[in-house]
Order: sequence, then C-alpha cells, then structure tokens
Amino acid sequence: MCGLTACGDMMTNIQTDTAVDTLNMSQKQRMLANTFYEHLDDELTGERNRAAELTHALNQLPEGQIETRRAILSDLLGAMGDACEIKSNFRCDYGYNILLGDRVFFNYDCTLVDCNTITIGDDTLLAPGVTMSCAYHPTDPVLRQKKYEAAAPIVVGKNVWIGAGAIIGPGVTIGDNTTIGAGSIVTRDVPSNVVAVGNPCRPIKTLEMSGVV
Repeated sequence: MCGLTACGDMMTNIQTDTAVDTLNMSQKQRMLANTFYEHLDDELTGERNRAAELTHALNQLPEGQIETRRAILSDLLGAMGDACEIKSNFRCDYGYNILLGDRVFFNYDCTLVDCNTITIGDDTLLAPGVTMSCAYHPTDPVLRQKKYEAAAPIVVGKNVWIGAGAIIGPGVTIGDNTTIGAGSIVTRDVPSNVVAVGNPCRPIKTLEMSGVV
C-alpha cells in the first residue's frame, strides 16, 4: 500500500474523462477509455486468463531458449521492438496493452498491470521487482465495494533506468534519459534528464550528459 501523501498525489495525477459517453461501450472499451468499468466482465476475464497461460509458459522456460521465449512474448505483447529481453518471473494482466521499443530490458520479477496502455521507449531498463500499475479504484467505499475499477495509461520514455523495487502508478509519464531510484513510488510525472527518488518520487538532480564512461 502507498502512503497517504503518495495516494493523494496519484489521484490528482489521474484525469478520468467524465465526458466520455459510456452508455454503448463494452467494459473493455470503458477500461481503455479510463472510465470506471467492471473487471469481472466475461471478455476481460478471458483475456486475463489467456495472458496468465502465456506468462506461465514463459516463466517455465530456461533463459537460454531465446527464440521460444521471444515467440511467446510476440504472441503476448501488443508491440515489441528488436533485441528486447524479459526475464522470469514476469506477470501482466492482458499483455496486448504493453508496447515496447527496441532493446528494452526487464530484469527478474517485474509486474505490469496493463489494464490500459504501458508504452516503454527504446533502451529502457527495468531492475528486479519493478511494478507498473495502470489500475486504480474509487476512493468512495460504496463504489469500491461494487468492484468498479479504472485504469490510466503509463508512458516511459527512451533510455530510462528504473531501479529495483520501484512502483510506477497510474497515469504517470517519465521523460527520456531519466533515472528512477530503487524503491521509489512514482505518483506524478517525472521530466526528462533527471535523477528522481523517494516516496513520493521527486527529482533531486538534473543530468549533464557527457557521454564519458
């Protein structure tokens, strides 16, 4: 669970489009439109079950079976660029909402709750145990008890490094070249070219990129 301040920041960062006409929309369409929907809908449940089967198959394979792992990921993910690598164990809700650029790397035990789109740019690195969650629930306890939820998209730029155990919340955008410190809880957008850490995550340093190792 996030702290009270972090949860407050997260809710202000989410902009549910209340102007969307949901009357004739399926639950899946409502989910992708960032409006409250019923996640126990038959269509969505079937899609989550399919993703669970594919991630289970992926997680049983040795890391050395590169082509077989890539074939499963190509079937699971919405988009995957060249030379991407996702280590086991990996978990997601749907898979088709995850859009990866080239050379993206996920270390062990990453979880992406992709009830909306999660877009990750080229050369971005996820350390072990990173969680990205598009999903959120009503703060109204009566609505929450009715099992409604919603989901806001997450965007991560190019050449980003996200440290071990970091949590990226719904509706967050992280700019290019940024580093997110280990254990950070990211509840608001983070600009490009900074180091950001903490709960809630805040920039602490602007990067000067020399290209010198």
